[in-house]
Amino acid sequence: MTRGKLQVVGVGPGDPELMTVRAVRLVQAAKVVAYFCRHDRPGHARTIARAHIAPDAEELRLEYPFTTEVSVANPAYHGGMGQFYDNCARNLAQRLEKGQDVVLLCEGDPFLYGSAMYLFDRLKAGFETEIVPGIMAMNGCWTQAHLPITHGDDVLCVLPATLPEEKLTNWLEQADAAVIMKTGRNMPQVKRALEKAGRLADAVYVERGTQENTRMCALQEQADNVPYFSLVLLPGRKGVR
Repeated sequence: MTRGKLQVVGVGPGDPELMTVRAVRLVQAAKVVAYFCRHDRPGHARTIARAHIAPDAEELRLEYPFTTEVSVANPAYHGGMGQFYDNCARNLAQRLEKGQDVVLLCEGDPFLYGSAMYLFDRLKAGFETEIVPGIMAMNGCWTQAHLPITHGDDVLCVLPATLPEEKLTNWLEQADAAVIMKTGRNMPQVKRALEKAGRLADAVYVERGTQENTRMCALQEQADNVPYFSLVLLPGRKGVR
């Protein structure tokens, strides 16, 4: 029996109209659609792509064992998430071994902090795979904010807010432009790191970029309590040309 193909599809940052033509085509044709979600929510990627999922498609909910309840610094986090990804990979492999193609949805781009890449890592050796890139949260946000991010030979640094504060500060001191992702509960240390680097006044906060309830403002004006789907933009040098 011919094995099925794993199709990892980036569906973009939130606005359904920012899905690529290829992403739409594959989702519409899919007989099996998988996506990550919390146990009590439909899943962000599924919400973005919902208009294109066929009514008779089998939907595989890959429910995280935890999201913000356990810190990344806790050893239990990596063990629990590793087991979760193992179980998800086995679930998808069962369909693939039966000859069914599986479309695995991922918000943004699958290979930029995407959960889908951990299943790709586990399945790529045994099954044919196809990756569909998606518009990332960062370029969706800086476009919506009308904020050119790099100029001339600027160096752009993409930073997770989960880094230790000292490392975050060091990178911000070196980079011409930066995007800080995974803010959420880490916002207080993000502000401190930017202030230490002398860059706080230039930082822009974007919340739920490209979605209907988008918010954006100078980071200095934003409270520390922010949702998961938020990031900080630090534009590079201006007027170098």
